[in-house]
Amino acid sequence: MSDFHQTGVITTLHRLGPSKPSHIESELNHHSREHPIGLVLPCLYTEIQGPALAAIVEELREVSYLRRIIVSVSGTQKQEEFEAVRRFFSPLPEAVCVWASGPTVGELLDRLRDHGLDAGPGGKGRAVWVGTGYALAAAEVEVLAFHDCDILTYDRELLGRLCFPVVHPNLDYEFCKGYYGRATDRLHGRVTRLFVTPLLRSLQRILGPRPLLEFLDSFRYPLAGEFSMKVALARQVRIPSDWGLEVGTLAEVFRNCSARRVCQVELCDNYDHRHQELSPTDSGQGLHRMVIDIATNLFRNLAAVGVQFDSGFLNTLSIAYLRQAQDTIARYSDEARINALRFDRHDEEVMVETFTAGLRTAGLAFVRDPMGRPLIPNWSRVIAALPEFLSDLRYAVQMDLRG
Repeated sequence: MSDFHQTGVITTLHRLGPSKPSHIESELNHHSREHPIGLVLPCLYTEIQGPALAAIVEELREVSYLRRIIVSVSGTQKQEEFEAVRRFFSPLPEAVCVWASGPTVGELLDRLRDHGLDAGPGGKGRAVWVGTGYALAAAEVEVLAFHDCDILTYDRELLGRLCFPVVHPNLDYEFCKGYYGRATDRLHGRVTRLFVTPLLRSLQRILGPRPLLEFLDSFRYPLAGEFSMKVALARQVRIPSDWGLEVGTLAEVFRNCSARRVCQVELCDNYDHRHQELSPTDSGQGLHRMVIDIATNLFRNLAAVGVQFDSGFLNTLSIAYLRQAQDTIARYSDEARINALRFDRHDEEVMVETFTAGLRTAGLAFVRDPMGRPLIPNWSRVIAALPEFLSDLRYAVQMDLRG
């Protein structure tokens, strides 16, 4: 049984006792009549050949409360590969495939760029953004849920628990973030436990109390790809197009939403998905690239609330982070020992050293160019610049579906 301790500035909704999917689904079936729900799935073409997605589709076939499933397809510009994704999701009658990396949507993005608004390079961030845009264009749902397509331990209770806090009219949340345990025969969640959390704690030690840092540190798994929100909030949120997506989204929620309207919910006992390589010698790949993108996004958000960055501050932060992360390794070593899990202390130290290098790379790049890669504009800004853009996006999706 999970604990029910509340920490931080947001509400934590725990998973207590045996699984109760029928209770959750009964409530969602009732409330979704007044508050229709959509699910956005950012999907790479290659994921239809992976071990996770077939099981996800089978679970979704049993879900009756979703008005629409939006599969935002990226990673391919070939018509036959897009058609293969459509066939893969054909068992779900409520699913519509949006070709986020296709030429038709690409023409729209070029027009957006001509007006000074850039949706960034292809990837998960842009796929999430395009999928959200289609949901706004179709105007069928009031609540949007998001999760990845590489979840190896997926069951439909995860989706139900993710939607429940935002859909139920008596709970009054605008945004919900999922969290879960990450352990098999060893501890996972490397970037969260060895980078993001030690970095947030180090920044708080150096800078003192900062509402943004306190907010981010309240989330048990800030890098979880599972979240849900009201459509009205989805219009306002700007997101990064890179690996800073999750932290950047939380920072935008902090800017646009009261903390009392934000919660996190425990989705399942344990969670597993496709794991990235560390890539210690190549800062453009794997977890090394991920921590650079996360740190850069965090620096940008801190600068926006008045934090000044220079070489002295970056030196202090790097040393503080390294010490905090090393202390964290010792804690997780004890955690693994008492639970009889495998734990490679040297491997953990190498990860922290790589993450420290990534932190310095991000910091120096930010000092040189604090603007860096801009966030994807929020949908309110896009509509203000191009009032017809959403209807054009809906038409582009229809054209792709006709082939």
